[in-house]
Amino acid sequence: MRPAGIAIDKIQHALGEVFDRNFRERGELGAAVSVWVDGEEVVSLARGFENRELSREWKPDTLVPVWSATKGPAALACLLALDEAQLSLDCSVAEVWPEFSAAGKESVTFEQVLSHQAGLFALDQEVSILDHAAVIAALEAQASAGPPASLPAYHARTFGFLLDEIVRRITGMGSLGVYFHQRIGAPMKLDFWIGLPPEHFSRVAKLYPGRLGPDSANDPFLRAMGTKGSPTQRTFRSPAGLNSVQDMNQAETWAMGLPGLGGVGSARGLAKFYSMLANEGEWQGSQIVPTWCIDAFSKTVIQGQDDVLCAEIAFSAGMMRDPVDVTGAKSRRYFGRSARAFGHPGAGGSLAFADPEHGLSFAYVMNQMEIGALPGPRTLELVTALDATN
Repeated sequence: MRPAGIAIDKIQHALGEVFDRNFRERGELGAAVSVWVDGEEVVSLARGFENRELSREWKPDTLVPVWSATKGPAALACLLALDEAQLSLDCSVAEVWPEFSAAGKESVTFEQVLSHQAGLFALDQEVSILDHAAVIAALEAQASAGPPASLPAYHARTFGFLLDEIVRRITGMGSLGVYFHQRIGAPMKLDFWIGLPPEHFSRVAKLYPGRLGPDSANDPFLRAMGTKGSPTQRTFRSPAGLNSVQDMNQAETWAMGLPGLGGVGSARGLAKFYSMLANEGEWQGSQIVPTWCIDAFSKTVIQGQDDVLCAEIAFSAGMMRDPVDVTGAKSRRYFGRSARAFGHPGAGGSLAFADPEHGLSFAYVMNQMEIGALPGPRTLELVTALDATN
């Protein structure tokens, strides 16, 4: 039964107005929005073009690289692997990955890795993001940059490698992406992949980089990105490679299945994934995910000023959450008004989240990126409009 307060007609109208305005006033090229309530898609908006030549119209099943919005599905794959191995979040990573204990990391737990507290956000060794074995060896040798459970420090690129290796060690599978597809993607028929099969390459829209605006010089994150040796710059340059938007438009990149930034999918695919989480892990009568995973995603583990993202950030065990003030009220709403909501953004504006309190999920994807790693005006106004309807 649909929770009280969800007015579908109001959602459709409110999101439709903002979606149109994004095209008229904010330079949207191609984009889609999908909203699900109680396991059913109630909003599907798709408009614009997959390329600047305007030769391919954006459709509801158009795929696009979503950068760090990949981290949410990757985190679930890790939790499922831990569940199958009967390992708790407070167990040390070294229990399944003995080499990880080098350089004083023997006490780092799965929860600390999942909540960006491991202090492994940047690597001292210069290794290529294309060389999985070299990145893993560098992570094993790397000392933590600070004591866990102090402040969050966003592991923008290393996060995916850490989770990938944990899942490989536990399951014996070749990659986290393969495991995700077997356990979640295929059973749910998701239009989302961490390692895109070649038969879907023709469906992928082309990404375009964001444009600097008049206020860019005052943006703390952008200033940090331009500061040599800053935690932000080091984080987004290690492991090295795949730093340009053009790199993400290559079929080879889509097929690699990088769990931290390489996911490819549609808005519908991401929203469908989060719809299952919004319904306590149940999908079409089957319990796809243990309920403890949703509880883990819904509980903030760490909140504070993140020196990488240069903003107040809150993380659960694998998902981003909205920070709260001393009264417990949200100080920012990336994920709507619900206290249980969680999700993850991707660079340029993509965003997906679950709201278990209302059985609701949301996803927005686009190809004309905005500047920054966190949601910008086009994304946030869509969330605000959705928030006002329930």
